[in-house]
Amino acid sequence: MPDLAESTIRLTSFSHGGGCGCKIAPGVLAEILKGSHGFPVPKELMVGIETADDAAVYKLNDEQALIATTDFFMPIVDDPYDFGRIAATNAISDVYAMGGTPIMALALVGMPIDKLPLEVIASILKGGESICAEAGIPIAGGHTIDSVEPIYGLVVLGLVHPSKVKRNAGARAGDKLILGKPVGVGILSAALKKGALDAAGYAALISNTTKLNKPGRLLSELAGVNALTDVTGFGLLGHMLELARGAKLSARLEMGAIPLLPQVQQLAEQGYITGASGRNWNGYAKDVTLADSITPVQRSLLTDPQTSGGLLVSCDPAAAEQVLELFRREGFADAAVIGEMTAGSGVQVV
Repeated sequence: MPDLAESTIRLTSFSHGGGCGCKIAPGVLAEILKGSHGFPVPKELMVGIETADDAAVYKLNDEQALIATTDFFMPIVDDPYDFGRIAATNAISDVYAMGGTPIMALALVGMPIDKLPLEVIASILKGGESICAEAGIPIAGGHTIDSVEPIYGLVVLGLVHPSKVKRNAGARAGDKLILGKPVGVGILSAALKKGALDAAGYAALISNTTKLNKPGRLLSELAGVNALTDVTGFGLLGHMLELARGAKLSARLEMGAIPLLPQVQQLAEQGYITGASGRNWNGYAKDVTLADSITPVQRSLLTDPQTSGGLLVSCDPAAAEQVLELFRREGFADAAVIGEMTAGSGVQVV
């Protein structure tokens, strides 16, 4: 790959928000989507928009169901190759979060052609291709437009056995909650944009956001796994809340058990918080109960938007050690039990 890291062009300078921090705030999104459920739903559509799940699932036959998802965003880092890798990893994650195996992708590309050199754009696409190759899938087509801000992502299709689809709505009371990756991506990216992230912090950011959530397809084989999702732009609290709402239960989160990326705690204390973090909190604060001891900095960790974040698993307590062992065997050493599902509603942080 050509070394473009030292280029005078900073991709993040073209975007008003980066990575999954670009997402429309949860409260605003809920208002936009209000009343949009009046269309007929075919019986083959196993998963649609009803529980804000990670992807749509359409039953093809008794042995196969098609998973369809898309994800795209503006630059979270300045290096074009790394940006492409992160965006592709993030998009493919939704297939793994449904318990499926990706089979192919389509590229979604919007670039300011008059402002970015063509070799920079080509490097973004090569980064995405490298991750798709790692996932074992082709980029079979796509669509490009000339846009004001750089945008890159994928449409991803996958397959899963209909009986092994893992939704975000199947959690049961008493389930343990296990997180596959540490959090803090938004905080690291905020520090990067302000020139406050060192080489070690950048390496941790890239390693976390370009690690494919391949354990998802293996987790679909475990009978004790009741629900599965991935943690992205709405932060850990937001995606735990989706699990709770889908199951009509409450999620209990232990603050001290949450794995954090290196330097995240210190950078958060220094004020490197994304604007999306505050928008997330405003969108779902009414459904979250924080212990009196939770500090504003800790709250920012809970609402920090994750790009290409970890899988969040709700499983029977008897299966918890098996789930952790699967994660560790696949290279996810930070996987940890962070809470449990209980009767009630909303999310409680202790």
